Amino acid sequence: MSFEERLLMELKAEVAARGVEHRRRVTVRRLFAGAAVAGLAAAAALAVPLLTGTESPAYAVTKNTDGTIGIEIKEFRDADKLEKDLARLGVTADVTYVKPGTWCRRDRGRVVPGDKAAHVRAGGVDIEPRYIAKGQTLLLEFTMNEDQTSGPVKPQVLWQFSGRVIDGPVKPCVVVQDPSWNDIGGPEGRPPAGS
Repeated sequence: MSFEERLLMELKAEVAARGVEHRRRVTVRRLFAGAAVAGLAAAAALAVPLLTGTESPAYAVTKNTDGTIGIEIKEFRDADKLEKDLARLGVTADVTYVKPGTWCRRDRGRVVPGDKAAHVRAGGVDIEPRYIAKGQTLLLEFTMNEDQTSGPVKPQVLWQFSGRVIDGPVKPCVVVQDPSWNDIGGPEGRPPAGS
């Protein structure tokens, strides 16, 4: 074998060896890059629900063409947010949720005569802003029964509602016992739906 042939064979072996090592480096780099992308995707999949929340809304507020505002209630939570949403629609409101067998003491301010500003209906409340003047606050007080699914006997009262307009400052809710909680009437001792 001549010098040139040996040199050519060594050169081919060197090129072949470099190609295998280069391919290994590229493969390892691609593997690390793929793992990094998969890790970022997994982190995003976990972070987005934590940051944005996965809970369904507790309520829905709708401004109707006739000027009324409808509140569909799904869960009794987020009272502060509901107050802000109503304020964006021009209604100053004080929303309070209390536990079964309780209510807010009735001395929260000077009550405006009449009860036309808020009407209960199945699944929610309708508000008529034209009956709430500047400087007045709509009190929306809900007594909720959280035990909707347990036990063989379902509760007779799902929720109670009190809506009234206060002229001037509104005192905070002082929770007191409701002696009539178990005495609500109706056919067979059951209250009407949404009461």
